[in-house]
Amino acid sequence: MPYKQLIKFCFLISTLISLQNCKEEKTSVTSDKIEVSFKKEGVLKLKKGLSDSIVKTIDIEIADDEYETQTGLMYRTELGTNKGMLFIFPDVSYRSFYMKNTKIPLDIIYIDEQKTIVSFQKNAKPFDETSLPSEAPAKYVLEINGGLSDEWQLEVGDKIEFEKTN
Repeated sequence: MPYKQLIKFCFLISTLISLQNCKEEKTSVTSDKIEVSFKKEGVLKLKKGLSDSIVKTIDIEIADDEYETQTGLMYRTELGTNKGMLFIFPDVSYRSFYMKNTKIPLDIIYIDEQKTIVSFQKNAKPFDETSLPSEAPAKYVLEINGGLSDEWQLEVGDKIEFEKTN
């Protein structure tokens, strides 16, 4: 009798494990199908801090509510060279971002309330959940494709100017 109970118990455990694996597999398949496309909501100018000359003008999406700031550029498969996402926070504070569910490398630019760049996190790795903090308090955060801040020779002390288009 104990032998039959052991067989039943093993069968029950293997069935539960099998069902759990099926459930997990379905979850990962559907999350890969999420696609989000760029929606222009403004224009942003990057300017040299000393000369005020324009380095680059880009189209931006704006993240200014809790859902948008939590989601950011997650699930995107691409971001155009002259595009970015500007996060606008209600207060000035040390910020920290991570790359969970983010498929493209990014430069994360932290900007204070005077719209001056205070720090960078360059070439953030896709899917990396390591904290990427600012080195100073920030009100704004700009995300662009990884490597562009070096290509455009952006530095701490450079400035931004933006306007919403809708």
